[in-house]
Amino acid sequence: MNAEPLILDGNKVAAEIKVRLASRVEELAVKGVVPCLATVLVGEDPSSATYVRMKVNACNRLGIRSVRIDLPKETTTEQLIEVIQQLNKDPEVHGILLQHPVPHHIDERAAFDAISIDKDVDGVTTEGFAQNAFGFAMFPSCTPAAIMAIMDYYKLQVSGKHAVVVGRSPILGKPVSAMLLNNDATVTTCHSKTTGLEHFVRSADIVVAAVGKPEFVRGDWIKPGAVILDAGYNPGNIGDVDFNACLQHASAITPVPAGVGPVTIAMLLKHTVDAATKRSAN
Repeated sequence: MNAEPLILDGNKVAAEIKVRLASRVEELAVKGVVPCLATVLVGEDPSSATYVRMKVNACNRLGIRSVRIDLPKETTTEQLIEVIQQLNKDPEVHGILLQHPVPHHIDERAAFDAISIDKDVDGVTTEGFAQNAFGFAMFPSCTPAAIMAIMDYYKLQVSGKHAVVVGRSPILGKPVSAMLLNNDATVTTCHSKTTGLEHFVRSADIVVAAVGKPEFVRGDWIKPGAVILDAGYNPGNIGDVDFNACLQHASAITPVPAGVGPVTIAMLLKHTVDAATKRSAN
């Protein structure tokens, strides 16, 4: 390719979102409303604890109140749901985040679905998934929302393009496939059982990597001029695409870190402020 590929700077996108949010938080404060996000962490997984700390710090910097609830790894599904239901009833809490993954003995889907749809700011409930599929979710899953926000910020065309999503998780691969489809892309969703995966990726104008395997998407899979959005984050700050190899073929690509990740947190903050705004209006 002749033109230098565009590096899709997630920090820049996140900063713009936060600037707009800051003025909204100030407006709510005048009304006596402080947006509040409750974060629930079960167990002591180091990565999960780091993610929670990052989200709490991001809230504090923006003037959003954060409530952190740490539960022991022995917590049962019933006990976790009871905690979530208490947060549902708390009028001072506008958003609830259950950090994923929870310990294996917990029914994660039941716990997610215990979150009130009005407080599902992370977009993890079955009802929220359905709303997203129909195109009217107030709180779509945060990483898919971040991917769409990056595309919008850089004015990258979605309509009429062939998008290939590698990954089918209920909070990333599936919802981002729906969002791309709702924005008039033709979408192919691939996964670990897909035969001839590289054949599908080579046909893509837009590649979303969300498979959870380091440097899984190879450079020679990429169609010249494709846009690559790497939603993976693996140990050592490595994404799901081989960045240097894919960079040789792409017209635009997100780095890891500083790509999709910062925008994901910004979308979580936005959804919390949206929830507080909605409640204050009611």
